[in-house]
Amino acid sequence: MIIQSTSHDLATPTGVMRTYLHQPSDGRQYPTILFYSEIFQQTGPIERAARLIAGYGYNVLVPEVFHELNPIGTVLAYDDAGRDKGNADKMAKSIEGYDSDNAALIAWAKTLPWNNGLFGAMGFCIGGHLAFRAALQPEIKATACFYATDLHTHVIPNQAGQHSMDRLAEISGELLMIWGKQDPHIPAPGRARVYQGLVAADKTFTWHEFNGPHAFMRDEGERYDPQLAGLGNQLALDLFSRRLRA
Repeated sequence: MIIQSTSHDLATPTGVMRTYLHQPSDGRQYPTILFYSEIFQQTGPIERAARLIAGYGYNVLVPEVFHELNPIGTVLAYDDAGRDKGNADKMAKSIEGYDSDNAALIAWAKTLPWNNGLFGAMGFCIGGHLAFRAALQPEIKATACFYATDLHTHVIPNQAGQHSMDRLAEISGELLMIWGKQDPHIPAPGRARVYQGLVAADKTFTWHEFNGPHAFMRDEGERYDPQLAGLGNQLALDLFSRRLRA
């Protein structure tokens, strides 16, 4: 499927949010996926990952997750300075901003002729958590979370009762949770805490732990595992096909 890519500046309660849209070029209606990046925003690996999903018949929206804290178009490098800046932005952004960003993306897509009314979410690292956060929106029916950071802690957010795991009752769609067993950012006890929370809340989800490090989906750098990335993308596409195809 041939796709096209454009950028759009959306109004949100916390400022203008640059959003990249990757979609089939045939002009037909397709489901829409809210696609969340790592702390580095839309890098080359994130753009390629989003375009891959779009090629299977989805409108893929990639917002700049820290738009309030950076000039429009900011992309952080995969180096120490980029990591430090991204982690600082992660701590500085208010949780209300993430929720209003999700609502703004969905509201905008609903007004456009290429959206068929069905929504999912997908993300990596902090973006895995943000995809999980997007699942709190009632429109989101399928969510793929790859090595979602900070779900097992109360760092983001630190407001009482506002952590994503505290609001599981609001998730109505199906979740796909994918982890790396050798990921130091989400150790085994942390993964178990998330699993037990989802079971206790009687959520509909599937759970996969691969023998891989953090960021094994990123097709740049020494941690990339092409075989695991292929498996992960196929699992996400299977989920979206089941839940978002009329």
